[in-house]
Amino acid sequence: MEKNDIEELRARVGCAALLEHEGFAIDRKESTRRAVKFRRDDDIIIVIHDERGWFDARSDAKGDVFALASYVRGIGFTEALTVVGDLVAFQPTAPAWDKPLHQTQTGASIADRWSHRKRPWRASATWSYLRQKRALPWQVISLAIDADVLREGPYGSMWAKHVNEAGAVIGWEERGPDWRGFSTGGSKALFRFGKVDARRICVTEAAIDALSLNAIEQTRSDTLYVSTGGGWSPLTAQALQTLASGEGAWLVAATDNNVQGEVFTDRLRQMADSAGCDFSRLRPEAEDWNEQLKGRREKGELPHTRTAHQG
Repeated sequence: MEKNDIEELRARVGCAALLEHEGFAIDRKESTRRAVKFRRDDDIIIVIHDERGWFDARSDAKGDVFALASYVRGIGFTEALTVVGDLVAFQPTAPAWDKPLHQTQTGASIADRWSHRKRPWRASATWSYLRQKRALPWQVISLAIDADVLREGPYGSMWAKHVNEAGAVIGWEERGPDWRGFSTGGSKALFRFGKVDARRICVTEAAIDALSLNAIEQTRSDTLYVSTGGGWSPLTAQALQTLASGEGAWLVAATDNNVQGEVFTDRLRQMADSAGCDFSRLRPEAEDWNEQLKGRREKGELPHTRTAHQG
């Protein structure tokens, strides 16, 4: 096949089409417009770059649609060309997104966009979302507001700040009643909540889970709760490596109780071994810490925070 023909195939067949044809289904709860998660049993593939690219959430495998065909089928490049060619007329199911697509302010920086948003306040849409939908105690929400890690997002959503090594905002996790995402043009590093120089570092996959675990543990003063935002970017790895290298550091893998959570746990364990710091696994009883927190609320076991004030 000529190079031009290969490029045309690459342009005409997206990774989503191949995955759907191979029996994968979209995990709508865990997907965003820019990163669509596909599952088939325990296999997890994330489709990115407008369906032109992908990566395996459990390994370092990634590439274009031909690499995906080779990976999923266990075949060579020549056979992959045939598989992809057969999908030219195949139309995958289009995801139905609840979050409206909107343009960001022209020329506005990440820092400007963050600073232009209000902090949540009592009875605000974000406060109500966190209290009612996410079962977070008011004490924890107040502490997070005081720490300046939350903002009011659109449509009653929450923005949770990710910062770089210098503490500057570089992006934010977006969570709302019906959708989830990450700031357009932003970068993932770590959401941080708790004592900055804490020895114990609990690593979760979402800011909501970091706040939920803080509530469950009743705001331990010796702990920094962090979130990777569900990713493992070079900035995230660097930030975690710095924390793990701190004097007396204790790295706690507080990731989800599922396959992806175990993948993150293995990475954190290897990082702790490399840094020579203590390591432990803290697994939620439910799939994640927020589900566990909501379960406790339903049972009337919602914990109360010791160190908080009405404000």
